[in-house]
Amino acid sequence: MKKQFSTPVVLLLATAIGIASCKKHNDAQAPQNPNADGQLLAAFLQNNGPVFQSFTVDAAAGGTVTTSKGTKFIIPANIFVTASGAPVTGSVSFSVKEIKDVSDMILGDKPTLTSDGQMLVSYGEYFTRASQNNQDLKIKKDSAIKVQVQAKPNNGANGQDIPIWSGDSTITTTLSGYDYQNHSTTVTVQTAVNKGVVWNQKAASYSFFNSSNGSLDFKLDSLMKWVNCDGLYNLPGTKTTVMGYFATNFNAQTATNYGGEQPTMLFFKPTGQKTVAKFYNVIMNAPAGYEGLHSYQASIVIGQQGTFLAMSVKDGKFYADMKDVTIGTPAGSNNYTSVTFNPQEVTESAMLALVNQMNSK
Repeated sequence: MKKQFSTPVVLLLATAIGIASCKKHNDAQAPQNPNADGQLLAAFLQNNGPVFQSFTVDAAAGGTVTTSKGTKFIIPANIFVTASGAPVTGSVSFSVKEIKDVSDMILGDKPTLTSDGQMLVSYGEYFTRASQNNQDLKIKKDSAIKVQVQAKPNNGANGQDIPIWSGDSTITTTLSGYDYQNHSTTVTVQTAVNKGVVWNQKAASYSFFNSSNGSLDFKLDSLMKWVNCDGLYNLPGTKTTVMGYFATNFNAQTATNYGGEQPTMLFFKPTGQKTVAKFYNVIMNAPAGYEGLHSYQASIVIGQQGTFLAMSVKDGKFYADMKDVTIGTPAGSNNYTSVTFNPQEVTESAMLALVNQMNSK
């Protein structure tokens, strides 16, 4: 689902125009690329994150492909059509980007949070694509690919089935201005979601536990979108808002970035669960030592044990801090609790090692 998100981008555009209007001697002192640190952290994630696995399928015959993590995609015969709806024959390239580990959730910037901030326990997140002669294909109307995810049954009542969620990693943005003839006009563009992905449950769509082969089976009826097979993580207890304070090395450019390339990121993983919450909301008007990011309002259970990973790039250098915590009770009349981080300089390989450690937390 695309969402309108216009005001911050317009403000960012106005800021950029203001910078461009400065005097020439001020321009010489300004950084050539004010978001270079954000791009450096984004490149680190992309270079180490999940990649596509590609397979060849006969469109007329169909077939089964199995990913490196054991997920099966059972493709019926004659299911692919062109963008205009024409049937497809011959060889088709079928590609899958699969996320099942916590480290890949972080590196792929695909945290398991619903659009309203609830945590999800993940059995797998998938982005699929089919193409022929470099042209993207679609799934024929009222047809579907069967997906089998290797998983134990959910621990909920009577082994209840797991919902299917649709994810979008971009938002539609409308910019207003004037064209070359000074006519009022608008331009619609897409930009990355700062929260990584927006997850919304697909209506009446669930996976079904297949006891004969120990898999969760669901139907994939569209391509070129993120889909996951996740259950809601319902830990009982009173919830609070968590403020993540950076005592050092918070990059202030995080507060002015609206394109998904934040130079500072903060992730939280509940102990023993395949779920990751991303704190992407920037603390506003923060004094020194209290800059940082916070959770959704009243979204983290008091007493919850887990691990935070704070990552930052500042002046071209990498910083990180991993911290095991128990979410504390708010002090006095406060409606929040806090965790303070002190990221220290690390190498890229050390940063990657910390990300991979999150798998065992």
